[in-house]
Amino acid sequence: MAEINRIVQQMKLAFNGKAWHGPALQEVLANVNAAQAAAKPIANAHSIWEIVLHLTAWHKFVIKRLSGEEVFDVPMEDDWPAVSDASEASWQKTLQELKKQHHNLCEAAARLQESDLSKIMRSADSDHSIYVMLHGVIQHDLYHAGQIMLLRKAVTSS
Repeated sequence: MAEINRIVQQMKLAFNGKAWHGPALQEVLANVNAAQAAAKPIANAHSIWEIVLHLTAWHKFVIKRLSGEEVFDVPMEDDWPAVSDASEASWQKTLQELKKQHHNLCEAAARLQESDLSKIMRSADSDHSIYVMLHGVIQHDLYHAGQIMLLRKAVTSS
């Protein structure tokens, strides 16, 4: 199996499930309703909903980077946007957008050639290869999946 295919597979496992470490992002988001997603049970922490918006913004950013756009960071207004409509319909739309962007990201990564993995991507604070960036997406998804799991426990125990 080519390295790019292994990376895409790991992206899918971290996002959808059956990852060896435990629950993936979609598994920790399962059965979270809009009220739980908007809740802020921990002072000065983001809500589940805000984390999902943040993840979506970063998936879009990496897609842009893979397409060759010279973007160096996620704009602040997109990085941690406020939840403006806390309805269940809006929450479901937010979840669908995350899934869509993850799918688009996996497709963009799957189109890469093996030689692309070593290309250096310039950024605002450091330069890194596409290989490192794609593994960073996996790490980022799992980091926030852990936060969401803790927030879910805090919301359901209060």
